[in-house]
Amino acid sequence: MFSPNFFENYEYYTNIINKLQNYMKILIDEMDDGWDEKLQELGFDAYSVKKLRTDGHKLRTDYSVINYAKENNMILVTRDTESGQACEENNLPYVLLDNDAIFKIVLEKLKNS
Repeated sequence: MFSPNFFENYEYYTNIINKLQNYMKILIDEMDDGWDEKLQELGFDAYSVKKLRTDGHKLRTDYSVINYAKENNMILVTRDTESGQACEENNLPYVLLDNDAIFKIVLEKLKNS
């Protein structure tokens, strides 16, 4: 299931989960394949770009992924800054796990070491 480190960043993840609960479906970008399964275990309706592509969906470009999320009323969870910016510019729901967010997690872990 989840590693013990998951709970060290409980507040961070709680904020993300609260954002996600406002939407019906969640689309997990390719870099975080497997998160869809973890979110499903928590009761979310989550899908993986990688798995959808394996099932025959044409999701090879950022544009296709963003458009798929839009057409299916999904929130996109991504590490791709350009995808996050495109969602922002088009008022589409997203969670960007950019380097700043990841750095904050690393810094917090180092402080607690």
